[in-house]
Amino acid sequence: MSAGPAGHVTRSSDIPNSETAGRTSSGPPRTPLRRFLRTDDGVNIEAVYDPKALVYKGSADTGTSLSGHFAFVVAHGFTGNADRPHVRRVAQALTRYGSVVTFSFRGHGRSGGRSTVGDREVLDLAAVVRWARDLGHGRVATVGFSMGGSVVLRHAALPDGPDAVVSVSAPARWYYRGTAPMRRVHWLITRPEGRLLGRYGFGTRIHHRDWDPVPLSPVESVPLIAPTPLLVVHGDSDGYFPTDHPETLAAAAGENGELWLERGMGHAENAASGELLARIGEWVSGRAG
Repeated sequence: MSAGPAGHVTRSSDIPNSETAGRTSSGPPRTPLRRFLRTDDGVNIEAVYDPKALVYKGSADTGTSLSGHFAFVVAHGFTGNADRPHVRRVAQALTRYGSVVTFSFRGHGRSGGRSTVGDREVLDLAAVVRWARDLGHGRVATVGFSMGGSVVLRHAALPDGPDAVVSVSAPARWYYRGTAPMRRVHWLITRPEGRLLGRYGFGTRIHHRDWDPVPLSPVESVPLIAPTPLLVVHGDSDGYFPTDHPETLAAAAGENGELWLERGMGHAENAASGELLARIGEWVSGRAG
């Protein structure tokens, strides 16, 4: 299967233990897949496809219904990857509502390249969304956490974006250092010894160059997303980004956006409860599924 330059799919033999089943004449694939995709700037990105779960015993769902053609693309946070337990937990929860594609951003997991911490990662997400559509999913929603939450906002502002977007625990603006965890993140990114720790301690290869030019910020991207439905989710106990970040994003979205401030929730995937993921699944299904 080929998906063009940005969504090129490698041969299954290039990936150990990869599934070889493809889409069927009746719809998207019914078995898991693992592939490397090539971005517009030539980086190989590992992606994992999980088909929609059969919720009821004896279900005859063959993938021909509208819900069977719906897919989520999940964008993880900084230092995560497609195989991290918390990312797999999110994927498993969302397969109740549609098929799910997870992936590892550049510099993370088995993907190539080095992390630019939210800049060129938009190209990674674009390649994965194209692959989901090439697999036969007519409608695709993106769900991003923390760094991934900023990436889904920037991607949704571009042409050929998703049919719905959910941003969880995302910053509204760049270079925020107002909390101790974010000061540690900036040390990890900007200092040689921090990048060394990122590589060997967190399995994340971080680019040493500063942004040039500085990309459009999440809050600058949000007004460009309409009319695509937008949901902003944030915990009131988030230790990285205080609640003025989601409130700023929601204000920029206006009537096109919806804000959920979750009581007692911390930061990103680790803090997302099963109940919250179920509500996200139902929200997306109601607007794009």
